[in-house]
Amino acid sequence: MRLSAEAVAAATLDFQRRFGNRAVTSDAVRAQHAHTLTWIENQPPDIVVFAESESEVQDAVKIAAQHRLPIIPFGTGSSLEGHVNAPMGGVSIDLQGMKKIIAVHPEDLDCVVEPGVTRKELNEYLKSSGLFFPIDPGADASIGGMVATRASGTNAVRYGTMKDNVLALEAVLPNGEILTTARRAKKTSAGYDLTRLLVGSEGTLGIVTKITLKLSGLPEAVSAGVCPFPDVESAANATILTIQSGLPVARIELLDEVQVRACNAYSKLSLPEQPILFVEFHGTEASVAEQSERFGEIAAECGGGTFEWATKPEERTKLWEARHNAYWAATTLRPGTKGISTDVCVPISRLAECVAETKADIEASGLIAPIVGHVGDGNFHCLPLIDMSSETEIANAKAFITRLVERALAMEGTCTGEHGVGQGKMKYLEPELGKPALDAMRLIKQAFDPLNIMNPGKIVSFGT
Repeated sequence: MRLSAEAVAAATLDFQRRFGNRAVTSDAVRAQHAHTLTWIENQPPDIVVFAESESEVQDAVKIAAQHRLPIIPFGTGSSLEGHVNAPMGGVSIDLQGMKKIIAVHPEDLDCVVEPGVTRKELNEYLKSSGLFFPIDPGADASIGGMVATRASGTNAVRYGTMKDNVLALEAVLPNGEILTTARRAKKTSAGYDLTRLLVGSEGTLGIVTKITLKLSGLPEAVSAGVCPFPDVESAANATILTIQSGLPVARIELLDEVQVRACNAYSKLSLPEQPILFVEFHGTEASVAEQSERFGEIAAECGGGTFEWATKPEERTKLWEARHNAYWAATTLRPGTKGISTDVCVPISRLAECVAETKADIEASGLIAPIVGHVGDGNFHCLPLIDMSSETEIANAKAFITRLVERALAMEGTCTGEHGVGQGKMKYLEPELGKPALDAMRLIKQAFDPLNIMNPGKIVSFGT
């Protein structure tokens, strides 16, 4: 329930007394902090507070709790399912100013950072240490936001997702207290796994203010290349065989022919306009050469064409920049439309079937919807390009996304591999997990947040 104008005004006055000109109520700033790349309407908060320390986050949360004002944590705003929207108004707590890299422990392969540090900033800082943080969702997301949405990306097939690379957290709870979930030890049997509970909680249980991350050593050698296939099913089958054969591929990304055409134009490439796998191996010079050769054999077995390696670092960088710019490249295919990015994930054994059926569905629906995917772990994305002034197109795209999710669930998959639930996919949680699971989530939410002020209206409904 949205607070009265009088209650919001009283809370705003308290924020302005504490934070001065870092408590902002301008329409433009508020709208920026509700930015969403979905078709969900922009639902701005009543006020934006720019926090610069854990103690300031505590103060902001305490003021909000006193007034029962909803709290929406904000990282860089790159999430895709309406996570930063404020459907009930409230205060957006912007954490972009919390950029301290508190400690790096090279001997332990870990570091401690504040939530506003972005993944690119962290890796630039780590460069001289011979270490890197491998989770790469494409966007230069903040580490705090990546924790909140349980982010993943192109390296997940080798290095895992955020749940595998977060060792410990500190978070401000809805009552203003600081929760410590774990220590720096690589493993523990001490109590409930609160770290994993907060990773992926999307700001509904607390605001993450300190993160201990697992780091990896920079590989001695890197080998990357591209291989075209006659259709998406063949490319998916090559991926399945690669994973099942135990090849330690670091990245294996699928682009369908529509996405390849867009990337060629946008990123000035000359790839064959047919489904393509981008692959990368990490290791020693000898191991990378052996792995590359074996992958080439697998690709040939599945009908793959000429395998082209990018041997120079600048060539690899150009390829992966093109992959990371896939969203923007795709939007040029139909100017004036909006790209609605959605994802699902299925067991690797069902990947080829799911991708092929989805491709057929896109064609039957008359949509322009490029497919890209982190297919090494069964996760792929579709980007329907929609004329948002056409109710017919919107309805068509929504029906397609529903069928996509239902297809993934029928194959024992999930409605989202890495985008998160937010507002956009709440309705799919019960079909995926069942009512008892949602009831358990509501009980957890109620225990952490009895006033329901932490990012209400996301993941599960509660007291609204």
